[in-house]
This record gives sequence, C-alpha cells and structure tokens, in this order.
Amino acid sequence: MANKIKYGLSRVYYAVASIDVSTGVATYATPVPIPGAVSLSMDPSGESNKFYADNVAYATFAANAGYEGELEVALIPDSFRKDILGEVVDSDILIEKSGATATPFALLFQFEGDEDATRHVLYNCTAARPNIGSQTTEESVEVQTEKIELTCGAIFNTKLDSSIVKGKISDKTKQTYTDWFNSVHQPSNGGATT
Repeated sequence: MANKIKYGLSRVYYAVASIDVSTGVATYATPVPIPGAVSLSMDPSGESNKFYADNVAYATFAANAGYEGELEVALIPDSFRKDILGEVVDSDILIEKSGATATPFALLFQFEGDEDATRHVLYNCTAARPNIGSQTTEESVEVQTEKIELTCGAIFNTKLDSSIVKGKISDKTKQTYTDWFNSVHQPSNGGATT
C-alpha cells in the first residue's frame, strides 16, 4: 500500500563523489551519516519558457536544473567539514583554508510516512560554508542549529545515457530498500519501466 502522508526527516547521509572529468560520470564512496537532522528544504531550480505560434503558447519547455536549499542539523559533523568543505586537521584543530574547494557529494535521506519511509538520493550536491553564530543562554536553553546551503544539480549516467538529478523509491521498491544507505543507488539499465 502507498503512503498517504509524509512527515519527519531522518537517516541523512552524504557520499563523496569522484567525478571523471572526461565523461562527467560519478562514482561514490560509502555513505557517511549526518546525525541530528532537523529539516531539509529544497526548491526546484530551472526556468520555464514558452514558445508562441498561431497566437497561442504553442509549446512550453521546463528546464530541470536540480534543486537549491538548505539542510538544518544539530551540529555539522567534523567528517563533513573535512570530506566536503575541505577543512584540514592540524594538531587536532580543524582549519578552514581560504582557497578550499567543496567536494561534490550525493545526499541520501528519508521522509517518514504512514506506511513506509520514502528514501531519496540527490546525486550531485555541493555545499557552501555554513554561517557561524550562537547567542547567550538566558532563563532557558535554546538549541542553536547549523545550516548547510546546498545546490544539487544533474550528473551524467551511462546506463541511462542521460543526466540524472534525483532518485526516490517507488511504492513497488523492495530490493534496494533495505540496503539504501549502504551505497548510492545508480540506475542499472537504460529501459524505462512504469
């Protein structure tokens, strides 16, 4: 049976992507957990254009340029800071270098549902440096979360001979569901099924 509703965010992981410069194809490291996920908000990116002919909107073209948004977590793990943001360790101190470049990664996560959790993967993400801030404790303690600004675009997949942006389990997914967070799911064939 299919979910009727979704709620909650859990099991957020990142997997470092190694992208072959000549082909644009990615291979992924083993996913690493990002504990303390609070919220994920991703907006579609891309423009919609219309072509007018015969005095009407004859055709409409929508570009899928991926997603942009933010992931809010309790604290950004040191592993993410090193693997993705390019921070380095010096005598057990994390150092942010001015010329560091962010490493691309896949983002895996799930939303809870009334029947089953729905699992997703965004294949080609980059993260911007997070803001720094907190505030003094007053009569009650308010937890200060950290936010990661994300841009998730397309990446080429040889099996589909096309660029891909996101994957999501369907109502019929059973085989890869249990090991979804063990590796980044890659499309396995070029045939489209419904």
